[in-house]
Amino acid sequence: MTSANPKFEVCLQSVDGAVAAERGGADRVELCAALVEGGITPSLGTVKACRDAVDIDIMVMIRPRGGDFDYTDRELDVMVQDIRNLHGIGVTGVVFGMLKQDGTVARTQVQRLVEEAGKELSVCFHRAFDVCLDPFTALETLIELGVDRILTSGQAATVPQGTKQLRRLVEQAAGRIGILPGCGIFPENVAEVIAQTGVTEFHATAFGTLTSRMQHQNPAVYMGIPGLPEYERQVTSEAEVRRFVMAARQA
Repeated sequence: MTSANPKFEVCLQSVDGAVAAERGGADRVELCAALVEGGITPSLGTVKACRDAVDIDIMVMIRPRGGDFDYTDRELDVMVQDIRNLHGIGVTGVVFGMLKQDGTVARTQVQRLVEEAGKELSVCFHRAFDVCLDPFTALETLIELGVDRILTSGQAATVPQGTKQLRRLVEQAAGRIGILPGCGIFPENVAEVIAQTGVTEFHATAFGTLTSRMQHQNPAVYMGIPGLPEYERQVTSEAEVRRFVMAARQA
């Protein structure tokens, strides 16, 4: 069974993006920084500004760096402190994922962060799940550890390529843990994804292109990654969010 009104979580990285997501009809946001790296922990100032600006649910990425999901003890301490800082702010939950070097879930580390989240904050295990050794064993481990939701593309490059695996995960989960498909979902395919997988929520960016208002520009200088445009950004678009919401209702 699919939901008549599947929940839409928008992945974004700014307070303006959160406002656009809410105005477009999103149910929840995943707040990150540096989406070009797959998302890392946003600043506490950004989290507080988003909480003040919108009324919808806010999930906060807890990831100290880009790259793999094998974290040192010092990195884990940072993640614990980041979660601790979120208590009392009014956010909905946290998003993280850790693996051991053999590709299995880093049970001890995940347990520590779940305990830090406590009853106040829900927990989503992010797409570290998509590079784990055995997703079906990992699913059971995450249920045992008290994780509420898994963000996954079905261990494929994109959700449309992983729909069969996602369906299997939904069936195995049987309501014990949420399965949140994300990566490669667009308004043009979201209804089909929902119908094929049986999920009741989905995760996507909803970007539009914003051209810089700077009148003086120096294209020879890069502040970020050479080759990426410095005077053009992908930002959350209220209109694009609305397109997702309307399309998802067709599932």
